[in-house]
Amino acid sequence: MSPEELQESSRPQTAKSAATSSTHVSSLKGCPDPTDPASERPTLTAEKLVEIQKIDDEEWENDPANARNWSFGRKWTAVSVVSLYTFIAPLASSMMAPGLPNVADKYHITSNTTIAMTLCIFLLSFALAPLVLAPLSEMYGRKWVLHIGNIFTLAFSLGCGFSPTTSALIGFRFLSGLSASAPIACGGGSISDLFHERDRASAMAVFSLGPLVGPAVGPIAGGFIAQTIGIKWVFIVIAVICGFAAVFGIALLRETYAPVIRKRKLQKETNDPEKAILLEKMLENQRSKLYILGVNLIRPMVILFRSLVCFILSLYMAFMYGIYYLMFATFASFFHDTYGFQAGVGGLAYLGLGLGFLIATFLGAKFADQVYLYLADKNGGVGKPEMRIPALFFGSFFVPIGLFWYGWSAQAKLHWMMPIVGTGFFGFGILPIQLYLVDAFVYAASALAAASASLQVFRSLLGFAFPLFGQQMFDAMGLGGGNSLLGGLAIVLGIPFPVWLYYKGEQIRARNPLTRR
Repeated sequence: MSPEELQESSRPQTAKSAATSSTHVSSLKGCPDPTDPASERPTLTAEKLVEIQKIDDEEWENDPANARNWSFGRKWTAVSVVSLYTFIAPLASSMMAPGLPNVADKYHITSNTTIAMTLCIFLLSFALAPLVLAPLSEMYGRKWVLHIGNIFTLAFSLGCGFSPTTSALIGFRFLSGLSASAPIACGGGSISDLFHERDRASAMAVFSLGPLVGPAVGPIAGGFIAQTIGIKWVFIVIAVICGFAAVFGIALLRETYAPVIRKRKLQKETNDPEKAILLEKMLENQRSKLYILGVNLIRPMVILFRSLVCFILSLYMAFMYGIYYLMFATFASFFHDTYGFQAGVGGLAYLGLGLGFLIATFLGAKFADQVYLYLADKNGGVGKPEMRIPALFFGSFFVPIGLFWYGWSAQAKLHWMMPIVGTGFFGFGILPIQLYLVDAFVYAASALAAASASLQVFRSLLGFAFPLFGQQMFDAMGLGGGNSLLGGLAIVLGIPFPVWLYYKGEQIRARNPLTRR
């Protein structure tokens, strides 16, 4: 079964698909016939079923239960809750980074790999959990996937804070990552549930603040907490934030996913024979839940290796993310050993990365849109996904510049501001590539979801792996040599590939049914 067929199987049957169904459709067993209660279940022609479905679709467009028809205040309350949940995930992943020396002292850890594992094991969860949580949110709705994920994050964060051993800490960090990834898996879907495409920009901007601000704020707050009251309190503070979010979220957030809301409405209206028929058709078209989960688990990997475009861009973005978390894992020891920074002040060293990333996101997105519109105008007003590539190409120059700057200024032990400026250039170079994927997979919605998931999986796996060997590389080659190696690889991956994709991407897409226009 193709990804598109699977996607359709989990949705209510539309008027168009109903027309190709069997000629006669029976109502639910036990549904009363208003003309003859003793007769058999009524039958409908395909044309009548199409008419019923069309009427129901029109009613839904104006239904107050439709999340897109909610009031302004109710919509933005939902956006606030989802954005708060999404902020917690990157905050929890990065907050302990400046306190890694404190973790090593508390648990008597001497292995650099083990110390890094306590931080980056969180990302291994990010690679796995969304593959299950995203389809769960489409089966049972977004609301409780978000709520339950947040509650478990609270519990597992407390487990981290009170872990008696290193193994327990690593285990609870892994579990915390699993639960914290719930808003990563379905938060964006909640925003799309609430707003039409033309009205979505502001809400998506607010939603995106969490992943942007979390990695910048987390280390700063975590550093001062670890230094003043102990590393245990880093995790307790995360749990307190989760508790606040739970009280606020459970009280205010309502279900937003339209198919789930419609199914629940139909289940309450089975006394109406026509509504009962629609519910029956919806249930008939739902596949085995385990089957849907299974396909969603393997589909991102299939897309990753079936689409050369997706593979190249995912590889590049995963490489950037790996370096990003390698810096997170090594900053604390470097700034402590070289400049004498304690955990609190050491958290400020992460500002360069965070500010560079923020500037790239806000200014880079605007620059990418301007370039796209300019190239589209030159092409007679017709845009192509490849017109997103120049912005990526522009950003790719800043990545090696930042790595060379950071590595050699750190090895030369120049003023502490110099390495931080270098990391700012690196952060600025990490321009997002999702817009290209959105444009390239526009005619295969389920393939787009899988492509985004494959990017998340690949990125998180390298973000998990790089910190495990990074310190050993720096010990052997020095910060200058190690970052020069990474900078050289960034040049190989980041400069030729975008140029090649810009000129050959359209031909590549034409040969692939997932991206064929």
